[in-house]
Amino acid sequence: MAEADKWTKRVLHNLLYYQTNYFITALFVFLIIGIIHPVKMVFGFVAIAAAFGGFVFCTNNQWKARKFKKDHPIISVLIVLGAGYLLVYMLGAVIVFLLGIAFPLMLILLHASLRMRSIKNKFTNKMEYIGLKRTPMGIILEGFGQDQDGS
Repeated sequence: MAEADKWTKRVLHNLLYYQTNYFITALFVFLIIGIIHPVKMVFGFVAIAAAFGGFVFCTNNQWKARKFKKDHPIISVLIVLGAGYLLVYMLGAVIVFLLGIAFPLMLILLHASLRMRSIKNKFTNKMEYIGLKRTPMGIILEGFGQDQDGS
């Protein structure tokens, strides 16, 4: 269990520290896929945004749902991705979901999982934790119920 906790902490901190790189990577892949399949890319993006927005709206209004998000982050992400996949499938844009949405997420998760933390990384994450710096990734992680513990 300690290994899973270490991995989760490393991923969360790396997501916060490298968020600019991750957003640029995702945007770059979105643009490439968007040039190839513009309409499908828009449908795919709208489907994921709707799934995420619906998930946050439904789970923030109930204490049990907030606790579930915090205790089961992987299941929470799978629920959002599954709902997004269902919406995209209904729109006939599965290829956009797989290439345009899931591929950059896979790259980001892979990097965040493998990259070890540095002193600068730890300092930056402390700034986010104590509230001196509010970042987009911090807001996204908070939407999934993942609070930074400052370590």
